[in-house]
Amino acid sequence: MSYISASAIKSLREAKKLTQRELAEILSVSDKTVSKWETGRGLPDISLLEPLSAALEISVAELFSGVAVKNLNRCANMKKCVFYVCPICGNIINSVGEISVCCCGAELPPLSPEEPDPEHEITVTESDGEIFVTLSHPMTKTHYISFIAYVTDSRAELYKLYPEQSAEARFARRGRGRLLAFCNKHGLFEIRL
Repeated sequence: MSYISASAIKSLREAKKLTQRELAEILSVSDKTVSKWETGRGLPDISLLEPLSAALEISVAELFSGVAVKNLNRCANMKKCVFYVCPICGNIINSVGEISVCCCGAELPPLSPEEPDPEHEITVTESDGEIFVTLSHPMTKTHYISFIAYVTDSRAELYKLYPEQSAEARFARRGRGRLLAFCNKHGLFEIRL
C-alpha cells in the first residue's frame, strides 16, 4: 500500500483554501513540517492521519488517493446503483452512487456498463412472475461471468457466479429495471427491462 504523496497533501490543502500555516496550526505542528510534507522531504506521522483527514474534511482513504470524492447522490436513487469489482480478490461492492473504494490496496474505479456484444448477449425468459437470465458465455477458471444483477427502483439483487457453473440466474420480477452481467475479462454489460 502506498503512503500519502506530497502533491496530494498540497492539492487537498489548496482545495480547502488553507495556507500551510493554517493547516499547521490545526494539527499543532510547524508550517515547516507541512512544507516538508508537500515537497516530499518528510511524511506525516501515522498518528496525524486522522487529524489531517479531518482538517481537510475528507476520509483517510481519500487522503491516500489524493482525491476528495463528493457524493452528489443525496436521494439514494437505486437508478444510480454502481458496481465495483476488485481485480485481485474478486470482491464485489455495490453502492447507490459513486464512492471512493479501496480493496487489496487498490483504488477501484466504478464499472461503466456497455451494451452486450454477441459473446455477452443477455437472454431473458419471463414466466410466472419470474425472470430467468442466461448468457451463452464460457465459464472457465480464467474467463467467466462473475455475477448477474437485477436493479429496479427499490432494490438491487446480485447473483454471484463461479467458474464452471452455468451463466444463469433467476429473479422475482419487480417491474422495470436493469439486468447487468460482469465478465471477468471484458467488464460490465447491461440491458433494460
